[in-house]
Amino acid sequence: MKNEKAVVVFSGGQDSTTCLFWALEQFSEVLAVTFDYGQRHVQEIEHAKHIAETLGVTLQVLDMGLINQLSANALTRDSIEVKEQSDGLPSTFVPGRNLLFLSFAAIYADAFGARHLITGVSETDFSGYPDCRDTFIRSLNVTLNLSMDKQFVIHTPLMWLDKTGVWELSDQLGAFDFVQKETLTCYHGIPAEGCGTCPSCRLRNEGLQTYLSQKAGAKS
Repeated sequence: MKNEKAVVVFSGGQDSTTCLFWALEQFSEVLAVTFDYGQRHVQEIEHAKHIAETLGVTLQVLDMGLINQLSANALTRDSIEVKEQSDGLPSTFVPGRNLLFLSFAAIYADAFGARHLITGVSETDFSGYPDCRDTFIRSLNVTLNLSMDKQFVIHTPLMWLDKTGVWELSDQLGAFDFVQKETLTCYHGIPAEGCGTCPSCRLRNEGLQTYLSQKAGAKS
């Protein structure tokens, strides 16, 4: 894969930034694509731009405002509380988001002669999102190849990692400090450690503390 091109679906958060560092080790040329879908904090896009510029990665921001028009959820509406709903899905679930993002990422990749797509979805910490499951990714990979008559490969480096494992991977990639200080994962748009109370922050920080404890224990 060292001589091939890849496109990373990138948000500037912990997971996608770890994937970006992973991709930079695996491929000769890496591009990133970020989606503006009317998310509740524009800081996500600004962080993605800053990180891409810092790492020397070309970033394309695509307008996906249609998602905001179609779907009312906690990520596209400030008026909706971040919580678990009666159907078991978090109010942050955006229906069809990963389906659309990866489809458009494939079109973007094809224009640049790239066949590798990288996304930070995880079935281990997927928060109930059906479009973060391995079965969905495998199915979409086949569909993309059939629909475009290409041989795309969707890579999911975090699929079987919990947040502790994601922190460990970032450390192995030499990106631990960068990911800890420069990324934005918080649903309320607060970078680094975030608000500390939203589900995303709790998951991130609990994983961090567990990893630091494990690392300290291994040294003792």
